[in-house]
Amino acid sequence: MNPFDYVNAINQSKKDLMTGTDNDALAEKGYDAFLTNRSLSNFSDTVYLANEMNARHHADKKLQFHFLLNIVRPKKRFAKWAKKENSGDVEVIKQYYGYNDVKARQALSVLTDDQIKTIRKKMEKGGRNA
Repeated sequence: MNPFDYVNAINQSKKDLMTGTDNDALAEKGYDAFLTNRSLSNFSDTVYLANEMNARHHADKKLQFHFLLNIVRPKKRFAKWAKKENSGDVEVIKQYYGYNDVKARQALSVLTDDQIKTIRKKMEKGGRNA
């Protein structure tokens, strides 16, 4: 079962996906507490509940799901997941200096636009696009 089916059940449908199914053990195994808590942490009305479940990570998956299922008020919640931006300048700095992501971002904040242009020119690879 898709991990986000559990999130949708908690947020909107309020349908118990772990009991009364063909295979309750498999339904419980498919529940991913991390993804559920992460998706609930995007909203101000559920962030504290997600934090409570993070604090009680040792509890059974079924107990965590039933807690969230019964305490979260039904509401349509949707938010895009935050993703890391990949800057072309960071990649060039990583290759030029041999830095990792963190050091390259720090170097990017220090370098001027002219220095970045110079690094870009030095890192250009020749060739022909046919």
